[in-house]
Amino acid sequence: MILRYLASLSTARLVLWCYLLWYLCIVAQYWDPSPVLWASSVGMSGIIGFALLLSTSGNGHRPDGWTVFRLFLMPFCVSSYSALIKGKGFLLIFPPGLRENAVALGVIALFLVFRACLRRPAVFS
Repeated sequence: MILRYLASLSTARLVLWCYLLWYLCIVAQYWDPSPVLWASSVGMSGIIGFALLLSTSGNGHRPDGWTVFRLFLMPFCVSSYSALIKGKGFLLIFPPGLRENAVALGVIALFLVFRACLRRPAVFS
């Protein structure tokens, strides 16, 4: 089931998965166990996620569960990412070291190759 899902991802969802992989790689490399950092990120996620939910709901239309999850996940990722990288020499979203960038880009490249292999016609025949 997950393999079929990954094989059928739209370009937009594929980009979102790449964003998530980048985030997870950087978080793993720059982990900070500070409860304040994570609690603040959860708080920001709640406030901003709720506002995003309000902006996408209306006239009897409510987004599906995965969309709602993403509306809350994205602010959490953005706020925790910015807190983790503050003062560490990042250029925009890129770490200062070549190794950190290579790890994140390598994980994304592996994901894209894996996904390309899944899209081959023989995989699900």
